[in-house]
Amino acid sequence: MKHMIKKIFAGVLCVAAVLSLTACGGQNKIPTIGINQYGEHSSLDNCREGFLQGLKDAGLEEGVDYQIDYQNAGFDDTIAGQIASSFAANNVALMCAIATPSATACFAAAEDKDIPVIFTAITDPVEAGLDSGNITGTSDKLPVEAQLELIRALQPEAETIGILYTTSEPNSVSAIAEYEALAGDYGFVIESVGVTAQSEVAQAADTLIARGVDCFSNLTDNNVVGVLASVLEKTNEAGIPVYGSEVEQVKLGCVASAGIEYFELGRRTGAMAASILLGEATCQDLPYETIRDYDIYINSQALAELGIQLPEDVASQAVEAGQA
Repeated sequence: MKHMIKKIFAGVLCVAAVLSLTACGGQNKIPTIGINQYGEHSSLDNCREGFLQGLKDAGLEEGVDYQIDYQNAGFDDTIAGQIASSFAANNVALMCAIATPSATACFAAAEDKDIPVIFTAITDPVEAGLDSGNITGTSDKLPVEAQLELIRALQPEAETIGILYTTSEPNSVSAIAEYEALAGDYGFVIESVGVTAQSEVAQAADTLIARGVDCFSNLTDNNVVGVLASVLEKTNEAGIPVYGSEVEQVKLGCVASAGIEYFELGRRTGAMAASILLGEATCQDLPYETIRDYDIYINSQALAELGIQLPEDVASQAVEAGQA
């Protein structure tokens, strides 16, 4: 009888131990990486895919060394904040923030929890206030001078460049300022129209078209990029070329771009995250990096439809993106 009681008591202790481990997260020992992506378009998707590849390149295996909690904010700042707060409440091991609104939200939510934040696809981390603290990542700063040189080469007679941007987006405001500072050196005047939401982009495009701009130059502004197809419908009808800021925009129908490759941007971000997860470095040890290598991408079909001839010196270094 005593022996039976001891066995029952031992079993109770065993069950209690299991329940205790479960309550303390014993069934969830794999570190969670929370990915907060501001919205869905090809550039940001490529950042995410590159980020995951960067983790793999570092020898980390999903499901063994980490697990992913991927959330998409649908270009909504409020939702981006809610996602960040949920990550903080769940004590994720690391937050990956794709685009500035998501990065700002994650940084605010993680600050009191001491959760590292790795960002990507941010043009100006300093302007966004994301250049110090438990945060680091990669910048997709635009090669503005190279873009202006490209536009001048393809449109020797052009005078005005139209740019759409979000007024609350620090990176876009910073990019506009750089365009305005450099445009005169290439004989251009910048005509810009700001929006506060994605729903205003189409009307803003109409405004620039009505002003008679010679071309559009696109930023990495997510509100604009998210509806770029509808902008291109308007500009194509008006016979106005649009220059993208990276390869995916050229694939979509922009005539050309001096831009970076976002998968590689994400891969470098993943490598930084891996160093932190492996305990090899902290965010403070890894200053944010600006990816400076760029390529000239062209869409031959879009160029032909708008009657733009490609100079030989540009063609010799260009990468065809239109058929990708």
